[in-house]
Amino acid sequence: MLRAAHFPPMASPTTFVALRKSLVPLLTISSLHKLSTFSAFHSFFSTPITPSRPYPSTFTLRQVSPMLGHPQLKLSASFNSESGHGDNREILVQHLLLKEDDQNLLVELQQRIAGGEDLGDLAVEYSMCPSKQEGGMLGWVTKGQMVPEFEEAAFSAPLNKVVKCKTNFGWHLLQVLSEREESLLKDIQPEEFHAKIQDPSFVEEAQLIDVREPEEVSQASLPGFQVLPLRQFGSWGPEITTKLDPMKDTYVMCHHGMRSLQVAKWLQTQGFRKVFNLSGGIHAYATKVDPSVPTY
Repeated sequence: MLRAAHFPPMASPTTFVALRKSLVPLLTISSLHKLSTFSAFHSFFSTPITPSRPYPSTFTLRQVSPMLGHPQLKLSASFNSESGHGDNREILVQHLLLKEDDQNLLVELQQRIAGGEDLGDLAVEYSMCPSKQEGGMLGWVTKGQMVPEFEEAAFSAPLNKVVKCKTNFGWHLLQVLSEREESLLKDIQPEEFHAKIQDPSFVEEAQLIDVREPEEVSQASLPGFQVLPLRQFGSWGPEITTKLDPMKDTYVMCHHGMRSLQVAKWLQTQGFRKVFNLSGGIHAYATKVDPSVPTY
């Protein structure tokens, strides 16, 4: 069962350290931890593994599994938009997690599902995963993001068929609800971006987002950007697919390219098919391309 969801909050950071499968370094944005509007905000490419995300996530699309705990934003210092795993699919997954010794309950739930009950409803009632609040929804995932056992089961599962697998977290009953071609998330260098904005049609056709705060924008800005301050995510995040067109090329900018990377990753999970992060942010643009743009 699909349920509406917002930004997924993070689970306990102590769980993440031991379980991470990511191959890229993390950078914690501690200054954002205090922002209540980010209680549901977590990283796309480098979400640490938890029972509700048995993979180092890349943000998930419109239906996203929330995680309990305090907000802790992390992002990868670098990323690669190519999966490199020979499977260009993204799959939309929900699951239910039980303890390893809950064999009787596992069999009972399998029987109830075979009898027509919904996995999402059962997840709400029985799952030990924080994603139970959203019916076990994990969102859109690609190969290379999950622990091997979960990945093999999920990418081998027929659509809508509930299958089981075992990981170090316990027993999972999982269901693939949909699949699609993998979307694009890519860094764009200031020089390339500068060349693009010289074409008037580019500014008209592309979507340009500046996620800096108003006081930053007042010091330096580029034409054509819509300002969506990250600190105000609570006001614009839930309506992003009505404010912007997910099918259009979308470019995101901040001061140094870190906050924009967070948002770019999240936009990809919200169904945006081609998302570009301005590498180095407006600072790199000013120093490498256009010295008339103030630095701060």
